Amino acid sequence: MELYNTLTRRKEEFVPITAGEVKIYACGPTVYNYIHIGNARPICVFDVLRRYLEYRGMKVEYVQNFTDIDDKIIRKANEEGSDYLTVSQRYIDEYKTDAKGLNVRPATVHPLATENIGEIIGMISILIEKGYAYAAENGDVYFRTNRFQGYGKLSHQPLDDLQAGARISVDEIKEDAMDFAVWKAAKPGEPSWVAPWGSGRPGWHIECSAMARRYLGDTIDIHCGGQDLIFPHHENEIAQSECCNGVPFAHYWLHNGYINVDNHKMSKSLNNFFTVRDVAEKYGYEPIRYLMVSSHYRSPINYSVEVIESCKAALERLYNCRDNLEFLRDNAPSGEQEGDKAARRRMEQYRDRFIEAMEDDLNTADAVSALFELARDINTNLNASTSPSKELCSFALDLFLELAGVLGLLYGKKKQTLDEEVEELISRRAQARKEKDWATADAIRDELKARHVVLEDTPQGIKWRIEE
Repeated sequence: MELYNTLTRRKEEFVPITAGEVKIYACGPTVYNYIHIGNARPICVFDVLRRYLEYRGMKVEYVQNFTDIDDKIIRKANEEGSDYLTVSQRYIDEYKTDAKGLNVRPATVHPLATENIGEIIGMISILIEKGYAYAAENGDVYFRTNRFQGYGKLSHQPLDDLQAGARISVDEIKEDAMDFAVWKAAKPGEPSWVAPWGSGRPGWHIECSAMARRYLGDTIDIHCGGQDLIFPHHENEIAQSECCNGVPFAHYWLHNGYINVDNHKMSKSLNNFFTVRDVAEKYGYEPIRYLMVSSHYRSPINYSVEVIESCKAALERLYNCRDNLEFLRDNAPSGEQEGDKAARRRMEQYRDRFIEAMEDDLNTADAVSALFELARDINTNLNASTSPSKELCSFALDLFLELAGVLGLLYGKKKQTLDEEVEELISRRAQARKEKDWATADAIRDELKARHVVLEDTPQGIKWRIEE
């Protein structure tokens, strides 16, 4: 498998540190509000990465944090007259609701920043001891960027260029404009923890470094997140971690592209800011997931009403394929027929195409195309007129759901059921048709249609669906 490594700016063959095992750290949300559709992209994309690696037989240790102490969380708590614990826990719960709706698997570990204060303090202590960090007069602790020769290697910005654009405010007490806080001194009314250099709370960047170190070790296979995190967040993570641990922090860095809304940058000021919950309440969660995985993860994507409706329509085509195939399987004769082996070999080629796409830098766009090509083959060659065997239908259905499952699709539409009264009407119509009482049969069909139950007479029996 090849992955585009932001660190080297090229596709590289993915070779895990330990054969058959993959350690992944994904930056999670700062929990002070509902996640927006931009947040949904890395959540869904890297869930697919995890699913695919597991599909290929790898054991994946997947860590995604929650930043549960932050200026925004404190501000939210003050606005509500509550506290940071109440705010963070509420939005952790809301995140989990949305993640479940998007069919995102829970991480192996979802660490909280506040549960890892000891680890964070320990890491800062090592950085101070090695001379990479220093305590300022006010109790803040800063990282010395100019001590780390590799600073800027992820964003591909030389330190000299970064320093040229930086300025120190009059009231700042940093040694250098590029130095960043790993510890913030306690302020009145804010939560704080005791540290050797004074009470306070951790900076954002050090939290992820410490949690990655604790749960995955000094060096991890893959670190991932949105493009907006490359600088300064991920750049600072590398600096802290490598100076503390003395070894490379992550071998592969993966970043997803941005999401625009109606071809504009998403912004509250433009009134084009949508939470996942907002969109899901109107269109459901699965069209959102489909939108996130139907394009290559590094490409920008655009959200609009037209786009999300087309995603919903595309999913309907996949669901129709599944439902038709299930009906055929349930009503097909047993016993393999001539041509079944050739049909299996032909359909297995779509799995090969799917894997080829995913091996090429997680190209989910081409993988989705392979899934639709399989659906087209099934619709053309496995239907009422071709009378396929039960075994062939089962094979095709298993393959179809296997590939859809790697993408995390076809999970949202529940199996349709009929009440006893409707089942009785369908039975009466079947009897009327048997007796060639076409007037009664047509009248029952019309009555069922008025109840949004549509019938289709096939050689395998009566097929029905409920139209919304």
